[in-house]
Amino acid sequence: MLSRGLTSIGKVGLRIGALTNVDPEALRFGYETMVVDTPLAGSTLEIESLPVKAICRKCGLSFEAHDFICVCPNCESGDNDVTQGQELEISYLEAE
Repeated sequence: MLSRGLTSIGKVGLRIGALTNVDPEALRFGYETMVVDTPLAGSTLEIESLPVKAICRKCGLSFEAHDFICVCPNCESGDNDVTQGQELEISYLEAE
């Protein structure tokens, strides 16, 4: 069925950052629709939603941006590097 001697995929794990604007429920619906009659049929999609995080270039504080407001809570600088929140990646597969 699958290469490398695997017979089935049980779970597919995804990491999705808030800045991707991916709707997890729409993605889950699309996944369930697309895996019918494939080696992924019967597998489940597990989604980890990641918040936006940044590091202030001015004072060096690492912080979580709330409501997409990326202003340093320490020095109020808007000069920041986003370190998390843009991910859209497969984080793991559970297979037999």
